[in-house]
Amino acid sequence: MKLKKELDTIDAVIVIAEYGHGKRAGILSDYTFAVRDDDNNNNNSVNNLRTIGKAYSGLTDDEIHQMTKRLKSIMIKDEGIRIIVKPEIVLEVAFDSIQKSNRHDSGFALRFPRIKNIREDKSVSDIDSLQKVKQIYEKQTYIMSKK
Repeated sequence: MKLKKELDTIDAVIVIAEYGHGKRAGILSDYTFAVRDDDNNNNNSVNNLRTIGKAYSGLTDDEIHQMTKRLKSIMIKDEGIRIIVKPEIVLEVAFDSIQKSNRHDSGFALRFPRIKNIREDKSVSDIDSLQKVKQIYEKQTYIMSKK
């Protein structure tokens, strides 16, 4: 077993949920999450969200079943293998590093993301910003350049 030390955590909101495979078939177990883009001056908060990663580990089977019910109750659009949801459920996501990415509209991706907590105490207005992600990325790049 290989254990990696997490670099940091980000509070992000779920925007997409996908159905799992194998023992998780039929349940929403893969969550795409986003951070706030404070540089986007659009008043619509949904348009201020930028995806940064997708996680499918860290929750218990019971938590995943409860999350499936909750996500279906806030579904905006059903796309078959995935659903688009209202940005309401905040997660604390741990990760090992951040890399530049064309896959996510934030321009960044968390490496080896895993769900650390469901943040019932936070709302979408409390999630972390893209600016924080950029600061973590720059700090890690600086540290790596010194090694």
